[in-house]
Parts: sequence; structure tokens; C-alpha cells
Amino acid sequence: MDNAQRMLTRLRTLGYEVYGGENAPYIWMKTPNNTGSWQFFEALLYGANVVCTPGVGFGPSGEGYVRFTAFNSHEKTDEALDRIAEWSKG
Repeated sequence: MDNAQRMLTRLRTLGYEVYGGENAPYIWMKTPNNTGSWQFFEALLYGANVVCTPGVGFGPSGEGYVRFTAFNSHEKTDEALDRIAEWSKG
């Protein structure tokens, strides 16, 4: 759950709208600029080498969101967040 808090804090600092991470180790993030969840997934994968889950895979209400998991080491979580931050600049 420490990773979940790290993710929430950092993603909010980067300007993303994020939810969850309080009772379960999953973070939901609204995709910016009404980007489709699959489109954002692909952009993040190829742009930052970070994997998330397209929200539409959870049903129609998940469209416009992606889900991250906090199941990893602190070091890998911080590395992924650093990659997202660098990618977000571009």
C-alpha cells in the first residue's frame, strides 16, 4: 500500500486525475484529453515503457481510464513513475 500512496502522490503532482489506492493496491487514472484507454495504454507503453491496463477491459464505464497496480518493489515503482514523469514532459 506504500507503493499505492507513492503512485497517487506522484501522479497527482504530474497533474493526472487519479483514484483508488486506499483499500486496494490499484490506481485508476483518467486519461488526459479524453484519450481512449487503449490509445493511452499504447502511448504509455511505447513512450515510457510502462504497462497499465486499459480501463475499457473492465467494461464500458472503464473507458477513459487506465489502471495501474502497486504490486512491485519500491525501486521499480519509483522507476516507472520517473519514466512517466519524463514522458509527460514531451
